[in-house]
Amino acid sequence: MTLKDHLNTTFHLAYPVMLSQLGQVSVGVADSMMVGRLGALPLAAASLGNSIFFVLMMFGIGISMGITPLISIAEGKGKIKRISRLFTHGLWINLATSILLTAIVLGLSQGLFFLNQPEDVVVLAIPYLLIITASLIPMMVFQTFKQMAEGLSQTKQAMYITIFCNLINIFLNWVLIWGYLGAPALGLNGAGLATLISRILMMVLMGAYILFSKRYQIYQFSLSIRNASLPMIYRILKIGVPTGFQFIFEVSAFSAAAIMMGWIGVNALAGHQIALNLASISYMMATGLATAGMIRVSNQIGKGNPKAMREAGMVVFGMVIVFMFSAAVLFVAARFFLPTLYIDDPEVIALAASLLIIAGLFQLSDGVQVVGLGVLRGMEDVKVPTLVTMMAYWVLGLPLGYLFAFEFGMAEKGIWYGLLIGLSITAVILFYRFHALSKRRLLKKPVPHVHSSIP
Repeated sequence: MTLKDHLNTTFHLAYPVMLSQLGQVSVGVADSMMVGRLGALPLAAASLGNSIFFVLMMFGIGISMGITPLISIAEGKGKIKRISRLFTHGLWINLATSILLTAIVLGLSQGLFFLNQPEDVVVLAIPYLLIITASLIPMMVFQTFKQMAEGLSQTKQAMYITIFCNLINIFLNWVLIWGYLGAPALGLNGAGLATLISRILMMVLMGAYILFSKRYQIYQFSLSIRNASLPMIYRILKIGVPTGFQFIFEVSAFSAAAIMMGWIGVNALAGHQIALNLASISYMMATGLATAGMIRVSNQIGKGNPKAMREAGMVVFGMVIVFMFSAAVLFVAARFFLPTLYIDDPEVIALAASLLIIAGLFQLSDGVQVVGLGVLRGMEDVKVPTLVTMMAYWVLGLPLGYLFAFEFGMAEKGIWYGLLIGLSITAVILFYRFHALSKRRLLKKPVPHVHSSIP
């Protein structure tokens, strides 16, 4: 394939995923913008609640991604029955995971009082956290259908459904936060309820499309677990669990940063929430490119074409660098305007603007590291990348952030500088690892890889 072919194929595969991911994160963005109009206190409570919820949600998303490269490899080999079985096993794994994660949140919710946060923030955050936690089960079922379609390089339907349901979420925010159309004014809890309803709708629409569309009838899906295969469950979890921990190590680092921001004060926490909310937009869109890279790499492995596999991965790295550079320019140039979309408090706006400069600095690193994780996942290489993310964020990034913020007096900026260092180190290591492993495949040298006789 020529460079133009790679770019065209990757773009047409990636843009629906990017828009779908943008739709996912826009739920949180819409919540934050609308809740921000209620004041700094509800916005800080949303930040605290989301910080806890997103850690577990991203672990669940990581688990759900365990089936995607396996389905893509099977599709490259033309194994239809295997695709059907991977979907069924993935669905039951994701259901079990969502129930477990829900139980964990319920058990941890009262622990927010022990995180040394402002008490009025915690009182608002707990009921909001419990409401959005109820959306974990429908979200994980939706993810199963979505990852199935993406593994088959069919990405547009999830995009349409996500965007539609995001619009429903914004409308329900308007109704339930302020009490329009005869509804009660529920404030922050109204935003949580809107999120729950929209995610149930996403599950229903995506499930109906996959189960009843003629396009997927060839796969003969079965929801029965009577013929469950332990080797297949192990193979899915061997990719999904490390992927979940990859997300946990990064997202929980930013959640821990939110907790440290709470030690500084309510305004610092609100400013952090705004800057992080904006940075999450570009990050989630970059994960769309990472997903496209994972699909293309794993599909070429299934077809036995290591040259095209390596080229596909390198093209995605180039694309994410261009995209994230554009995001960095936007964040820096519009750093005083963008926070006004969330809140009108001058002090919070100034804090968020200062953090957006740092967010601009780590855009390239963030994009490269997330694509690195994606293309390596396509090669079923997940253990070393998981270790890298843990070391970069929790052994280096967060301790440095604490040191800069509280020992060197850099306050909220110091926390983000520590995260910037963690992101940059991760990006360099993961890019080099893909370069080295893909080159070894190209030269037909042995590479650690899971071979399976699962039908």
